[in-house]
Amino acid sequence: MTRVFFHRLFGMLAVTVALLASGAGAAPNDLPLLFDARERIAKPDLTALARLRFLTTVDFPPFNFIDQSGKLSGFHVDLAREICRELEIESKCQIQAVTYPELMPALEQGQGEAIVAGIAVTPELRRRFAFSRAFMQMPARFALNRKAAEGVKSPADLVGKPIGAVAGTTHEAMLKAFFPQLEAKAYPDRDALLNALREGAVTAAFSDAMQLSFWVSGSVAAGCCTLLDGAYFSERFLGEGLTIMNRTTEPALTQAIDHALLALSRSGRLEEIYLRYFPNGIY
Repeated sequence: MTRVFFHRLFGMLAVTVALLASGAGAAPNDLPLLFDARERIAKPDLTALARLRFLTTVDFPPFNFIDQSGKLSGFHVDLAREICRELEIESKCQIQAVTYPELMPALEQGQGEAIVAGIAVTPELRRRFAFSRAFMQMPARFALNRKAAEGVKSPADLVGKPIGAVAGTTHEAMLKAFFPQLEAKAYPDRDALLNALREGAVTAAFSDAMQLSFWVSGSVAAGCCTLLDGAYFSERFLGEGLTIMNRTTEPALTQAIDHALLALSRSGRLEEIYLRYFPNGIY
């Protein structure tokens, strides 16, 4: 499990599982709403803010990466720009890429005001930094081998069939915890798991929804597989979601970012950015 999907977060938090298909009437490609439509978050006065520099990395596609023209691009980059536009501080807004190990030291040393790079929220980090509200969550999903899983419409139809997961990962633990009736088969790494799925050695694989979404629609899969309807969320296994980190000494900035995220969610601009980088959807 890569850092973006919060592999460091294994805290014993209450399990919250939701099947997206049953929530809020969302279509499979829709970005789930994480803000209450009735909620109000006041926009603080930012006239004293000299700069809002977002720190990110270049090794986390499609969230942040260097595009073919050599420019810093990605979901996080576009989101940071939209936040600045919503807060009407575009002239003060900057985005800088550093290496992953440099992110938190750079923030603490004042080289930037916020980090948008998929860092997992942990109790230890909450003691050191402030975090915005989550703007996106990363679910787990089942991917099916089309031939081996013919007629499968729900996880209940997978009983008695081998289901692959990568050994020692949160997804393997989540599969066993939420679907104890299924036959879990462990593989040493992601490549071995996906090869087994493509060849039909397992009927389905349970893993990160984003990775599976890109894989099933890519050339390596060659049309072998598809995603089973339903996205599964767990704070215990998958973390709180994607957030923006800043210093605890700047609560007005945290509130301003939350205000902007709420406005972007309500206006649909947050979903526009999501569909720009996840056209096939991950939910």
